Amino acid sequence: MTDSTPLKVALLGCGVVGSQVARLLIEQAEDLRARIGRPLELVGIAVRRLEVERPGIDRALLTDDALALASRTDVDLVIELLGGIEPARSLILAAIGAGASVITANKALLAEDGGTIYAAAEQAGVDVYYEAAVAGAIPIIRPLRESLVGDEVTAVVGIVNGTTNFILDKMHTDSADFGAVLAEAQELGFAEADPTADVEGHDAAAKAAILASLAFHTRVNLADVDREGITGVTGEDIAAAKEMGCVIKLLASATLSDDDTIAVGVHPTMVPVAHPLAAIPGAYNAVFIESRHAGRLMFMGPGAGGSPTASAVLGDLVTAARNRVRGARGPAESTYSGRAITPPGKVASRYYVSLTVHDEPGVLAKVAATFAKHGVSLQAVRQESTGAQARLGVMSHLALGEQTDAAIAELGGMPEVHPGIAVMRVQGA
Repeated sequence: MTDSTPLKVALLGCGVVGSQVARLLIEQAEDLRARIGRPLELVGIAVRRLEVERPGIDRALLTDDALALASRTDVDLVIELLGGIEPARSLILAAIGAGASVITANKALLAEDGGTIYAAAEQAGVDVYYEAAVAGAIPIIRPLRESLVGDEVTAVVGIVNGTTNFILDKMHTDSADFGAVLAEAQELGFAEADPTADVEGHDAAAKAAILASLAFHTRVNLADVDREGITGVTGEDIAAAKEMGCVIKLLASATLSDDDTIAVGVHPTMVPVAHPLAAIPGAYNAVFIESRHAGRLMFMGPGAGGSPTASAVLGDLVTAARNRVRGARGPAESTYSGRAITPPGKVASRYYVSLTVHDEPGVLAKVAATFAKHGVSLQAVRQESTGAQARLGVMSHLALGEQTDAAIAELGGMPEVHPGIAVMRVQGA
């Protein structure tokens, strides 16, 4: 082998991100060669439909036989940008079996069955890199996987879905309702025609599982993530948050509990305006890390889109290619701690509870007594009277989920309390 011998690259998928990756491989060929020490040669691109026009892409590279391309034994690096579970999983395993290192942006697969991928890579002695799987161009995987590996991370909290952040930000700044802002997000291309994965928190939950796995050296799967989307967030919730000095964000969080278990969840959350995450606008993403020795760190930037995500993919490609040139490997999966997942009822949080009650003497005292009975201490109460009814907004101190649930269940059975009690978590400042 000489320095002029190219490393061969196969690309699986040529959509918004894949086409950008192919373009950058061509346009930045000389720079990439200088950074790696060997040239890269794109030898094939697997697509679902050959007839689609792809400006700037050499049609001779295109194939609709993804398995044959992934299985080529002369390919050094395979980039998987198809998404979903299958055929992506089978193609990645085929590539690893053929001796290729893999770069992927497939958060769903890694969250659901990452263990299978990592084990296969370990056995084959190849790399798996996935910086683009969580927050687009934001470098968050490598800091957790490498830079902070000598520290002890205690919490990772982030805005990792640009669609929901755009919607909640517009609801806050324009006092618009959810449906109108969702429609605008779809028109602008920030939301898919079927936005379920975003607005119901599935996308963020997959990313939370990946972040938790890295931060706490434990295999965390999608099923471990306590998930709630933003479809239930109302204009009243937004107004209440403003009055409490907060904004509402969909937060993905992974925190180390007092009993050394890991609390992993995705929830719409009131964030105090003093918190760095409160100021993240529009479709941007941000991840906030707390660790024993480095303290508080935050990473922020565009979390999606062709060029930002392609940038992260190229970064992984260069790293994996350098490893091939040196005959080295990057870090493998780290699961030594084997921590358990904190049951949702045992997760401690502050809560904001909104309820409508009869506006008559003694009701507020009964509500407060009910919370106290279940061990929930109240920090603040706001009341707005509307004739015969009153709207109460109750902010708690730290309480377990099961304590708050028990209090709300009892309140729901009281004749003075109207149906429709709303609950939202509150992030610490």
